Amino acid sequence: MQIKGYEIALPESRLDSIFENQIQVFDMIGEDFAGYRELAEGDQKALRCLVRAAKMINDVALEQDHPLNLTLKAGLEEAAATCSHAAKALRLFNSLNGVAGLNGIDPEPVEIFKNVHGYQGRNFYPTDLSAEEFHQILTQMLENNKIEEVRKILSARTMVRRFGSELKAVDYTEYFAPVFSKVANELELAAHYSTDAAFNDYLGWQAQALLQNNEDMDQLADKHWAVLQDSPLEFTLSRENYDDEMTPTVCDNPRLSAMLAEAGIEVTPKDMLGARVGIVNKKGTDLLLTFKEQMKNLAKLMPFADRYRQNIASGSELKQTMVDVDLATLQGDYAQCRGAITTAQNLPNNDKLSIKLGGGRRNVYHRQVRQNVDPERTRKMLDALVSPELHRYYNPEAEHIFVIGHENGHSLGPDSSYQNALGIYNHVIEENKADVISITFMPEYVKACIISEQTLKEVYVTWIVRLLLKAKPQLIQPHRVGDLIHFNFLLENGAICFNSEQKLEINFAKMDEVMHKLLRETIDVQLSKSPQRAKEFIDRWSDWGKLAESIAATLRKLGIKPYKEIRTYL
Repeated sequence: MQIKGYEIALPESRLDSIFENQIQVFDMIGEDFAGYRELAEGDQKALRCLVRAAKMINDVALEQDHPLNLTLKAGLEEAAATCSHAAKALRLFNSLNGVAGLNGIDPEPVEIFKNVHGYQGRNFYPTDLSAEEFHQILTQMLENNKIEEVRKILSARTMVRRFGSELKAVDYTEYFAPVFSKVANELELAAHYSTDAAFNDYLGWQAQALLQNNEDMDQLADKHWAVLQDSPLEFTLSRENYDDEMTPTVCDNPRLSAMLAEAGIEVTPKDMLGARVGIVNKKGTDLLLTFKEQMKNLAKLMPFADRYRQNIASGSELKQTMVDVDLATLQGDYAQCRGAITTAQNLPNNDKLSIKLGGGRRNVYHRQVRQNVDPERTRKMLDALVSPELHRYYNPEAEHIFVIGHENGHSLGPDSSYQNALGIYNHVIEENKADVISITFMPEYVKACIISEQTLKEVYVTWIVRLLLKAKPQLIQPHRVGDLIHFNFLLENGAICFNSEQKLEINFAKMDEVMHKLLRETIDVQLSKSPQRAKEFIDRWSDWGKLAESIAATLRKLGIKPYKEIRTYL
């Protein structure tokens, strides 16, 4: 069947198999949710405005991701009314939030239409632009003293198009002006209804940031968002740059990198936009705050702490807020469920101006994501791969404790100047760092009486079990590559092993020593500012051996649901 001149690549029977056996559904909250009913009437109205704004941001992310996304989605929606094949293809499109994407299992991306592929530079760059030509054009432009235009091209907030033999950057606020104007209207309307003054203030700044080509407005919006601790509602306009694989390639070009450094140009991958809306859960938030005050103590324990400025505030004030949120919707970048779905987030990232100017961060945790657990499948997995004496320590809630440590870990360690210098390896090293900080410093939470020795073992076991991967990860999957690094490091250093029955055993006595060793090696890589060092570290510890493949084969036999579906009801 053809949609807008493009043939659906997956037969209807394959789509049926995906939806019968391979998809995991995440239900967002609706009007029947107790927390929604408890909101003031004005906050209920504001929440609906924010959901509408988030859905508009989704269209922006679709265009950033692929030039055909909006056209082919509209075609599928039109055909779905009368054709079951189109309706099922649309459902998969909405799961991937695009025409193509990895599913976390297969080595090649899933492509919904024949001859419609993803691109290295997504739609941030011309789709016919190769990395080699990209470098040549930038070099020529620098030689012609077009420094400011190159600076814009390598900015996180621009769409880049051909301009004769050169490239030209268009700021997001100009490129997406019509939809940004509509989003701003919804945010201002939400601020009219909302009962929380600080939240309304943030919405006003965020609306203005969408209307002005001015990075200062973004940083002001970020600063007002990052201090929200007691507001009943949650709205995030996320800007993360994991998806752009074109911009970081310049760091692998020594001559071009030197020219950019001489011109004072920072290389920052493009931001993919996302939008999150929800209701803050007070009980869950109270738990998060018990971990907060330990962060200043942990900063002092970081390796080589005297060689860099800590990400968190060094004075008496800790610029970090934390909230647990019941989700009304995830849109845009959040909804690109390509083998995974976000459980929590620490923003703004280090490349953002608000952080560089001393602003704070905010951690947001996704209740509807982490609470989606299949107990029966978990039991089968433990029986197949984990020694029986460890089963009692496996606890999904312990993973939440680990994630809290992970998100806090992003606020520790070297700043963005070190991270961005690692080029295409930046995100793998940074996500690896956050994981390692979480596990390395988990005993400090025991000392502070925040968790018990029993919970510590539960965190260890639950985290190590998640390192048992279902497929070999790719570099574009930084969290999963990090998992493989941890698995191999623990195995080689004797913290874990597999017995004669090929079941996991853990040497709890070695965990502290081994994790501190891994943390030192990780921070040393970041401090090197060397993409080559980062590549060597990743290559050294991300080997996909026979044991990893055997574990993956076992997990696949148990059944895997690599596709994710977000259902929004408001």
